[in-house]
Amino acid sequence: MTFPILYLRKGAERRLRSGHLWVYSNEVDIRRSPLTDFEPGVQAELRAANDKSLGTLFVNPHALICGRLISRDGRHGMTPKRLTERLEVALAMRERLFDRPFYRWVFGDSDGLSGLVIDRFDDTVVVQISTAGMELMKDAIVRAVQRLVHPAAIILKNDGKMRKIEGLDTYVEHVHGPEVSTLRVEENGVRFEVPLEGGQKTGWFYDHRVNRQRLQAYAPGKRVLDVFSYVGGWGIQAACAGASSVTCVDSSASAIDSVHHNARLNGLDNVETLEGDAFEALKALCDEKEKFDIVVLDPPALIPRRRDQKAGEQAYARLNQLGLRLLERDGILVSASCSMHLSQDRLTDIIRGGGRKIDRFVQLLEQGHQAPDHPVIPGIPETDYIKACFVRALTSFF
Repeated sequence: MTFPILYLRKGAERRLRSGHLWVYSNEVDIRRSPLTDFEPGVQAELRAANDKSLGTLFVNPHALICGRLISRDGRHGMTPKRLTERLEVALAMRERLFDRPFYRWVFGDSDGLSGLVIDRFDDTVVVQISTAGMELMKDAIVRAVQRLVHPAAIILKNDGKMRKIEGLDTYVEHVHGPEVSTLRVEENGVRFEVPLEGGQKTGWFYDHRVNRQRLQAYAPGKRVLDVFSYVGGWGIQAACAGASSVTCVDSSASAIDSVHHNARLNGLDNVETLEGDAFEALKALCDEKEKFDIVVLDPPALIPRRRDQKAGEQAYARLNQLGLRLLERDGILVSASCSMHLSQDRLTDIIRGGGRKIDRFVQLLEQGHQAPDHPVIPGIPETDYIKACFVRALTSFF
């Protein structure tokens, strides 16, 4: 098949040769291949300045990331057959990793399917498309999902922020099976039910699965505070592992309702909630001289863009210092981050600084990572975004 050609500026291919898959608009030689000549979502052959072929990509002239590589072969693009093959390869690994069908089936670039995320919730599959190229493959995606796992329901939850950047409309559509209002989740032996309407992202965050499992080892007999709790992913699992009491904090009234529902679902009667801004709630708890054995901090990305780095790091510092203040003399802080622009080392340093400011001696016990259904591609640092620090905080003896 012959594709239109997108040319790069001289030297712009170095990052791609090292394993990355994205092309930025300022890397394109617009004299040889004006971006305005390309329709959003079209497939094109990518060539270096010396005319050497680099592969095939989806193009969107209106986005900063104007190209997303889909093949290293300039003769072959994304077809329904190739899409199905990649879905099948991704599925095979998840089925090896997990004995129950609750996982992230497709993690975008990491599975060779840039702009596509698919989560499985038993017999319900939620698909999220974020790029113009994948939007044009929508029907093929639905057919492939039906063929490979025969779900009872398929939902297109296409309401993410990236779609606006790509010039796409937002919508939620039930494309197969009966309408679903609630997603059922099983994680680390704990059950959850999550409302689809108003739910965040695809409805659940499988990425912290392993870290929430590790929390269970620390929880028995402990008083736990779960901040930014959403529907209680951390707190409910701690309670099921034997925590003496759990308090979940979230600003969303519907999320708080879901915490109570999920507590009942698991036969728990020791889960309380606080509705309100996390920072204000933490400060109020400090003023009331409340103390907890374990404090879990899992905020949304506080550094959504690189230009937010300074303000975001200040927010993480304030958050972690408040969390440390609420710990008993020998407590555990679980500090998580999903900000791609905050490194593991920088998060650790922020916690260290918070400990110094309030005269706490901190020991880093464990460093958590994203679950294996969110694989990292070494050449694409953006795929490595989850981190968690398990820190013991002692009254300083130095």
